[in-house]
Amino acid sequence: MNHETPLSPLPLHHLAGVTGRRVLTHAQLRAHGVPAAETGARCRPGGPWRQLLPGVVLLHSGPPTSEERLHAVLLYAARERTGGVPAQPGAEGPAAPLYPEAMITGLAALTLHGFPSAPPLPSLETFDVLVPRLRRLRSTGPARIVRAPELPVPEHVTGVPVAPVPRALADAVAGLRDAGTVRRLLTEAVRGGFCDPAAVVRELTSAKLLNRPHVVDAVDSLLAAGRALAESRLYRMVRDHGLPDPCWNVDLGLPGGPRLGGVDAYWPEHSVAVELDTRAPRPGGRPDDEARWSEYVRKREHLERLGITVVHVTPRGLRDAMEQQAAVVRTALTASADREPSAYVRVLPR
Repeated sequence: MNHETPLSPLPLHHLAGVTGRRVLTHAQLRAHGVPAAETGARCRPGGPWRQLLPGVVLLHSGPPTSEERLHAVLLYAARERTGGVPAQPGAEGPAAPLYPEAMITGLAALTLHGFPSAPPLPSLETFDVLVPRLRRLRSTGPARIVRAPELPVPEHVTGVPVAPVPRALADAVAGLRDAGTVRRLLTEAVRGGFCDPAAVVRELTSAKLLNRPHVVDAVDSLLAAGRALAESRLYRMVRDHGLPDPCWNVDLGLPGGPRLGGVDAYWPEHSVAVELDTRAPRPGGRPDDEARWSEYVRKREHLERLGITVVHVTPRGLRDAMEQQAAVVRTALTASADREPSAYVRVLPR
C-alpha cells in the first residue's frame, strides 16, 4: 500500500452510481483507490482514459458526450471548493450541491433552458461556466470562465446547475456580434415566457452591454415584444376571470378641454382605468425614460383628482399572479358604487 491509496478504497462503479456519468477528478479517483500514477498511465495516448481538463478525467477513450463535457467543465470549476470530490447524498444533507460556486451560463445555459434558437450543445466548442470573481481559474479546453462579483441562485436542469435566464442571456450577448442573433435571443426570452424584459435590461446594464448599438436595437425589439405579450395577457385576464368588457386602448380627455392621456383599459360606468407599466431601467437614467415616468405620474394624479381609479399592473404580475391582478381590478370595479361620481371625461380611440 502506498501513501496515495486510501485506507478504505471505494470501487469506481460506486461513484458512477452517484454521479451518473463517467467524468471524475484526480482527487475523486484517488479517493476510490486509483493512484495518480495509474491515472496518468491510463490517460496516455492510446490508453483507455482521456484527460479532458486539468485534473478532470474521462473514463473512456472515445469522444465525450455533451453531458460529459458539461459535467467536466463544472468539475473543473468546482474542484477547488470540493477538494475534487462532489458532495455525497447524506454527507451534508440531501441539498448539498455537487458543484458549489459554479454554474453553466451563456449559450449552453439558454439551450438547457429550452430556447429554440439557441445552438445545440454538440455544436458548441466551449461552455461558459460562471464562478465568483476571486476564483483562481483560467479558461482552457471546453471551459470558458466567466466571473461575477455575486453569483445568482442557480436553476437545475437535468441535474446541471444553470444560471437564470437573464444572467445567461447577458453572458451570451457579451460574446455575440451578430445583431440578428442577439435580437432573436432577447425577443425569444420574452415571447417564450422565460423572463420579463425588465430583468433582461437590468442584467445587460450591469454587464455594461448597452453601449453596443446592436444590443440597444435588440433591446428596443425586446421591449416591443414584452409590451405586446403583456397586452395579450391583459386581454386574457379580463376574459378568463369574468371581468366586464372595457374600452381597450383609449385616450381620455375633458369635454372641450385638454387630453388627459391614454390607458390600456377603461370602464366608463365604473370610472376605473388599467395601465400597464412596461418600462425597463436604462443606464444612467436616460432623459426620455425620466420624461415618460414624469408623464405617467402626472397623468395618474390628474385622473385620480377627477375621481378615476387607476389600477397599475406590470407584465410580471400578469405572468406570475394573474388571478391576484384580476382580483384587484374586480375590487376597484365593485368599490366604484361607494365612491363619489367622477368628472365626465371623453373616451376616444388611441
